Amino acid sequence: MATADTGDGGQLLQQLRAKGTVRLGIAGEQPYGYIGRDGKVTGSAPAIATKIFQRLGVARVEPFPTEFGSLIFGLNSLQFDVVAAGMYINPERCGQVLFADPEYQMKDAFIVRKGNPMKLRTYEDIARTGARMATGIGYAEIDYAKEAGVKKISTLPDQLAGLLAVEQGRVDVFAGTAVTVRNVVEQSRSSKVEATAEVTPYVDGEPVVDVGGFAFRRPERNLRDAFNRELHKMKRSGELLDIMRPFGFSEDQMTTLTAEEKCRP
Repeated sequence: MATADTGDGGQLLQQLRAKGTVRLGIAGEQPYGYIGRDGKVTGSAPAIATKIFQRLGVARVEPFPTEFGSLIFGLNSLQFDVVAAGMYINPERCGQVLFADPEYQMKDAFIVRKGNPMKLRTYEDIARTGARMATGIGYAEIDYAKEAGVKKISTLPDQLAGLLAVEQGRVDVFAGTAVTVRNVVEQSRSSKVEATAEVTPYVDGEPVVDVGGFAFRRPERNLRDAFNRELHKMKRSGELLDIMRPFGFSEDQMTTLTAEEKCRP
C-alpha cells in the first residue's frame, strides 16, 4: 500500500476499509501482543486495535509476528500497517514513526532469583554489584541500565527466555516492564525466581515513567488521527481499562499523557 508523503495525511484508512483487513506488527511479548496457545493473536494492543478498527470500518485484524527490534523497520518497509506492541514512545522513535497517544504508562521490574539474594531493587544496585543483566532486544531498559553504569548487559528474545536464564544462573537479573515481568513470573509458577517491586529508571538524574502506544508510518496522519479519536472515546468511557485489565493492567497505569509530550527531546 502507498505510503509516500504527499502532504495530504495519507489514504491508508480508505485502503484498509476497502480491503477489510489491517495487519498488526506484534513482537510476541506478553501482555502487549502475542500469539496465544490457540494459535490466535491476543494481548492488550490487538484487543484495543480490534475494537478501534472495527469502529473505523475495518472488520479484521491480521497479526504479523516479528522481533521487537524489527518492528519499526517492518512498518516502514510496508510489511504491516501498524505497530501493535505497546511500544514505548520516545524522541528517537518519534523521528521514525508517528505515534498515537499512549494507552498506558509503565515502570520497570526485575526477574531475580527467589529471595533476591543480590538485593537488586534499582538499576544502580545492578551496577554496584556487578550483576549480569539481560533484557529484550531493542528494549528501553538497555539505555536505563547503561545510564546507571551497568556493564554486563545481554539481550534475549523475550521475557520467558529471561526468566529461564535467571533460573539457570546464566544471568542474575532480567529487566522488563512491570506488567510483563509480573505476568511471566505468575504464569510460569516458578519456585526459583520472583518479580521485584516496580523500579523507576532515571535519565540525567530525573525519574522516567514510560508510556506505550500504537505506531504508524509518518505520512499516515489521517489514520493516526482517526485512531486517536476512537482511543480517546474509550479512555473517557472507561472502556480502555476494561479491555486492558484482563492482561494485567490497573487503573494506576492509565495515562493522560500525549504522544507529543513524550516526543519532545
